[in-house]
Amino acid sequence: MSLYVLSLGGSIVVPGSIDANYLTQFKEFIDRRIAQGDRFILTVGGGKTARNYQVAAETVSGVDDEERDWLGIHATRLNAHLLRTIFKEQAHPIIAKDFDVSLPDFTEPILVGAGWKPGWSTDYIAVLLAERYQAQSVLNLSNIDYVYAEDPRENPNAQRFEKMNWADFRLIVGSEWSPGLSAPFDPIASKKAEELDLTVVILNGKKMENMEAFFAEGSFQGTVIRNT
Repeated sequence: MSLYVLSLGGSIVVPGSIDANYLTQFKEFIDRRIAQGDRFILTVGGGKTARNYQVAAETVSGVDDEERDWLGIHATRLNAHLLRTIFKEQAHPIIAKDFDVSLPDFTEPILVGAGWKPGWSTDYIAVLLAERYQAQSVLNLSNIDYVYAEDPRENPNAQRFEKMNWADFRLIVGSEWSPGLSAPFDPIASKKAEELDLTVVILNGKKMENMEAFFAEGSFQGTVIRNT
């Protein structure tokens, strides 16, 4: 039996509207792994829902970073409730979203986590949950295949990394968090993961065959980040 922490990017759950087709595939994948004895901690970002609320607030009256973050946090909680509902037969009934109180010693196959407070993304929540439940790694599921030295949409020849250490990765993502930041794994979460000696794997969460290959310990596309 293995415990996996998955940080699910909001951009693949709510790229515009909610992607029910993707969620169906994701549920089928998780169900198959549970049948094989695996357990999961799932966190999910705010996706387009968060962006829409943040843009609306800015358009109407302006918004500071703290309020922008709170809008994003509530979007992650809505998406987390969606996941908990989808997995209602397998998930712990309470969403982990307040780290000022004791977190549950869950016995169910799934625990769902969401945003906590301003300054941290759900990547950071995934790292905290990995620490709390003594997981050795976090899988970050987004819409990219690898970590690149530059944005591959702007430079198609950008260097890609299959393995890298935390020091090199943090040179790419920087050290500052801002609401809505687009990064393979957020800077604050990266710093904490390095301190905890966690391994983070960046995978394209929409490529289910590649996900299957990773879980089968076969050859897969993705970037493995760890201390060396």
